[in-house]
Amino acid sequence: MRAWRFLLPLAWASAWNRRATLGLTLIAIVLASCLLLAVERLRHDVRESFAESVSGTDLIVGARGSPLQLVLYSVFRLGDASNNIGWDSYRKIAANPAVAWTIPLSLGDSHRGYPVLGTNGDYFAHFRYGLKTPLAIAEGRAFADGHDGIFEAVLGAEVAQQLGYRPGRRIVLSHGSGPLPGLDHAEKPFTVVGILAPTGTPVDRTVHVGLAAIEAIHLDWQGGMPLPGVEIPAAMVGKFDLTPKEVTAFLVGLHQRTAVFGVQRTIAGFRDEPLQAVLPGVVLDQLWQSLAFGEKLLRGLSWLILVLGLAGLLAVMLAGLGERRRELAILRALGASLPHIVILLLLESLILGLAGAFGGCVLLTAASMAAGPWLAQNWGIVLHSLLPGADEWSLLAAIVAVSLLAGLLPAWRASRLALADGLTPRL
Repeated sequence: MRAWRFLLPLAWASAWNRRATLGLTLIAIVLASCLLLAVERLRHDVRESFAESVSGTDLIVGARGSPLQLVLYSVFRLGDASNNIGWDSYRKIAANPAVAWTIPLSLGDSHRGYPVLGTNGDYFAHFRYGLKTPLAIAEGRAFADGHDGIFEAVLGAEVAQQLGYRPGRRIVLSHGSGPLPGLDHAEKPFTVVGILAPTGTPVDRTVHVGLAAIEAIHLDWQGGMPLPGVEIPAAMVGKFDLTPKEVTAFLVGLHQRTAVFGVQRTIAGFRDEPLQAVLPGVVLDQLWQSLAFGEKLLRGLSWLILVLGLAGLLAVMLAGLGERRRELAILRALGASLPHIVILLLLESLILGLAGAFGGCVLLTAASMAAGPWLAQNWGIVLHSLLPGADEWSLLAAIVAVSLLAGLLPAWRASRLALADGLTPRL
């Protein structure tokens, strides 16, 4: 019984004696563990951040059709727009007592490949992303609502960086998704008055203007084409009624989230025109499920790297058995039984597994603390926790268990070495 108490110190002393060889293996296990945990953490946090591209919004309302198409176009500016919504319908729904705020969205124009979003001051007041983070102006100011800010534009961070724009720059918008001859609004240029701070969301790739501006640049257009011989100069647009006639979609925030399904049913039964109200989180989760293949592939590659690291541990221990024949034989001669020898080698594997898992966890925590702000600002990936979650603790336990299993073969091999074989020198 006394021999069992010395096995753990003996295993530690033996591993420390071979620290140069085992150290390289340990580094491989630490890196593999860190990568596996990082993929799991990023998988979870990227999914959460993806679902939080628009945060704090209870419903997205648009013309009846595909919920996925509505979310992709209104949130990510991808795909084609469905039918627009009448302005009167928007006003009626916004007046619902359960509705706290709304953000109208008008899409369809662009600037050098970047989408143009027509909205109003509620966008800067109520739009949230990530962990309900509000938009921030990095330079300049937001455009003014109404006639005072008709030809003012606020740029997303990526637009400003890629095109080299700063406040005061004059830009021209184009009709549709790209510049085509005769389909721009060159006679009504805009002035950049503000640049938003990076969000890591589609906001960074968007040019923001007022709803009145969208109406102003299309006063002399009809059916998506300029009217021949008609050109209303920018100085004259203030004489016209620039109240929007329709919008692409709008975001809705409620006083109480418990009312979301009631409001959704009300909008679905709206009699003036066919509308739909979708829960953005549900639709984004469905979209993520369709993209899960890449996530599973990354996780599989991480497990493969971990297996390669543990294979290195197995190879080192098997190769070391030849050098440790006399050590093991002396232990047998001093009274150690075969179970003692097996447990000794398993303890060495366990020590390496524990050290590798702990080192990987520490390395990942340090990397998360260092890279967390950068990921949130540039990629919109919010690291929700620096400490291991339930899934990561399961992975840590799996790493230790697999490390222990990796020691089974060397332990079995050592048990087969006979005492006489260990003490007899080979010629």
